[in-house]
Amino acid sequence: MKYFQCGRFRYPLSGAQSRTLVMGVLNITPDSFSDGGKYLHLESAIARAEQMIEDGVDIIDIGGESSRPGSAPLPLDEELGRVMPVIYALRDCGKPLSIDTYKPQVMREALLAGVDMVNDIQGFRSPESIAAVQNADAALCAMHMQNTPVDMQLSPEYADVNEEVKVFLRERLAAFEQAGIEAERICLDPGFGFGKTLAHNIALFRHLPELLRELGLPVLVGVSRKSMIGGLTGRAAPERLAGSIAAALAAKQMGANIIRVHDVAETVDAYKVWDALSR
Repeated sequence: MKYFQCGRFRYPLSGAQSRTLVMGVLNITPDSFSDGGKYLHLESAIARAEQMIEDGVDIIDIGGESSRPGSAPLPLDEELGRVMPVIYALRDCGKPLSIDTYKPQVMREALLAGVDMVNDIQGFRSPESIAAVQNADAALCAMHMQNTPVDMQLSPEYADVNEEVKVFLRERLAAFEQAGIEAERICLDPGFGFGKTLAHNIALFRHLPELLRELGLPVLVGVSRKSMIGGLTGRAAPERLAGSIAAALAAKQMGANIIRVHDVAETVDAYKVWDALSR
């Protein structure tokens, strides 16, 4: 596969024009672990998106329901009320918009409004989710998660975390293929922090090149400010910038295609320096 089809946008995966894309997090939530409440109102959400665009973001990932450990599901109407005004306000901003949701109804409404990507933490496990995205041209990100946000971090266990994550992602690829969804639209997320201990996360990270090689599709990495960074540095979420930048650079070195971050300007700058000095 030579490119990644992200709705209205197409990104090369090889050659001089290929690079690691920076996805900026835009949480329209009161309770996300790092920035809950900051962008809950439309004006602040738009201002944050405009700042990310100025900072060099490639994709804006809009989410209305927190998926932090212990978080409860959000009613459908409330999620739609949070994300849809933001999508309508930003759909012509010149950057791909991603909707971070596992609800098929939200997927459908967001696709009708013009989003370019659907980012599902449940990996499109329900037939309804597959049906919602089947005939669109939006990109799809299927993530691995053990259990649900309510209980995923209570006692995560794996016989072999790398193998179990690969098996799950292969199953999702088979489901996409059966539904006639083009491979160019698909990217995969190992799900760092979603039903994994620090040891599980480190093992997954170290095996990113193997995951890329064996599955042959773009991989998205999301570790920004997460407990994994806190576990390695001993710092609280607001103080994890340096650790998050280090992880973003490591993910880039290992071949990740998309890095999902809270700190767009700093990550973009780090990548500019890395690219200039490593050529």
